[in-house]
Amino acid sequence: MATTRRSFLETVCASATAAFLASRAKFGLAAAAPQPHIAFPTAPHDRISVASYPFRAYIESPTDHDRDPKLPGMDLKDFPAEVVGKFNVHNIEPHSRHFHSLEPDYLANFRTALTKAKVKVVNIAVDGKDSFYHPDAATRAKAIAYGKKFVDVAVQIGSPSVRVHIQAAKNSQPDISRTAESLRELVGYAAEKNVVVNLENDDLVSEDAFFIVKVIESVNHPFLHALPDFANSMLSGSADFNYRALTAMFQHAYNICHVKAGEAGDNGKQYTIDMKRSFEILKSSGYKGYCSMEYDAPGDPYLPTTELIRQTVQYLS
Repeated sequence: MATTRRSFLETVCASATAAFLASRAKFGLAAAAPQPHIAFPTAPHDRISVASYPFRAYIESPTDHDRDPKLPGMDLKDFPAEVVGKFNVHNIEPHSRHFHSLEPDYLANFRTALTKAKVKVVNIAVDGKDSFYHPDAATRAKAIAYGKKFVDVAVQIGSPSVRVHIQAAKNSQPDISRTAESLRELVGYAAEKNVVVNLENDDLVSEDAFFIVKVIESVNHPFLHALPDFANSMLSGSADFNYRALTAMFQHAYNICHVKAGEAGDNGKQYTIDMKRSFEILKSSGYKGYCSMEYDAPGDPYLPTTELIRQTVQYLS
């Protein structure tokens, strides 16, 4: 009798699950997973990605205000083949401002270019202009909506994640409660589509590493993670702070981090970091995801990116 009852319950549960998955498939939705699962490569070179941000002076897009008309231009659709040709890397991280359009036809052509170059997107860096912690609910809603828009883009181009920017609010200090509330809605939406949301230590105030950690722990969702940047926190002027921040971020990292040997401050001062120590922090955390090359200093990004790739392969080996 017990066996019969157990078999009956297993059959009912399996049928219910199948019906749920079928209903989602009917509407073109991926089955929501309880937690993200990305099959990461293990070979050091295969874990490397190249971000489009260092090449912003070359990329032609209506929203790329860093384009330098004196330099040769390329559409984001050309970037996958450029990365393969120049660096022999098959993973990229496009920036939201570098998409010439978000219309379905453009995104379909971009995905075709990815397929042709045998390249995959491992993350989209998304910079919105509205704050997740703004005191005005309508402003927070705009930040959430912009994040959702790029979650949909991620689905269309096959990206497993997006990195959303926590924009500062002029009339408020960073607020954990309001940020967490906003991100719960965004992450819930992203999780339904199996897209991870990442937060980066990209600003010393609105995206302070320890603030980000508190937000992630407050939201407490398996689809919300940290994106550790090797050098952004070095702009504080304190190496100790940078490495403590990097350590804290890697405890919550999952699929993407930014590798750079230094960072240029607004005053033009160049801050450098200890690459060996940074990779030791990465390894000790058990991080298995991608390392995205994000050279961020004045001048030609090609040779420095090649050097970052060399060092990354060396320290991951």
